[in-house]
Amino acid sequence: MQFAQSLLDRAWLWHAPLRLVEQRLRWVGSDLAMAQLAQEGPKIVFAPHFVGLDAGGLALTLKASKPVAFIFVPQHNKVMDAWVNQGRQRTGNVKPYFRHEGVKHIMSGLRHGEMLHLSPDMDFGPEESVFVSFMGVPAATVPSLSRFARLGRAPVMSLVTRMTPQGYEMEVSEMWSDFPTADVQADTQRMNDELAKAIERTPDQYYWVHKRFKTRPEGEPAVYKKAEISR
Repeated sequence: MQFAQSLLDRAWLWHAPLRLVEQRLRWVGSDLAMAQLAQEGPKIVFAPHFVGLDAGGLALTLKASKPVAFIFVPQHNKVMDAWVNQGRQRTGNVKPYFRHEGVKHIMSGLRHGEMLHLSPDMDFGPEESVFVSFMGVPAATVPSLSRFARLGRAPVMSLVTRMTPQGYEMEVSEMWSDFPTADVQADTQRMNDELAKAIERTPDQYYWVHKRFKTRPEGEPAVYKKAEISR
């Protein structure tokens, strides 16, 4: 139900007057977290795939004093791709990157003080992932949060967007302490642990249509039909 509602909500998120949109978006978090979000300098905003992801991204561009960097993945349908890109960039306060272009420009942007909105809670197959626990189950997980934070010399804070009867609520955390470390595996496990705690509050609002358990360790049975086996 929430997934379908989030699709319908894009009508007002992407087309209603911005003054109306802002009335339906509410920020929550400690005073320190809000102050850290507003600080100058590089930072990575870990924004996991809850159904309100697009609302949170738009809210961040409305709040930020300079363009927010996003990594976009093209939609399969060209008409849909144009609509999504126009909606996600409607505030004009967006710096788009595209996944197929690689990470060099992203790293350069971070080192020059950009804010990067990043959603790496994905399974992109065994070549791009490490296996760490997610909700108690081994899951192939993209380790880019740790690597981007280390290479870009950027602190990390999380942004979880939840649907409410009035619109959406953006909960921002304080900057993560002791992150990143030299251990990418441990950092990626921490990311999944932080995500699991957020999901426990509203499990029905996580974007489960992304098959987080698609790639299985060698020898483990498939969770979904035609799931990929790690080699």
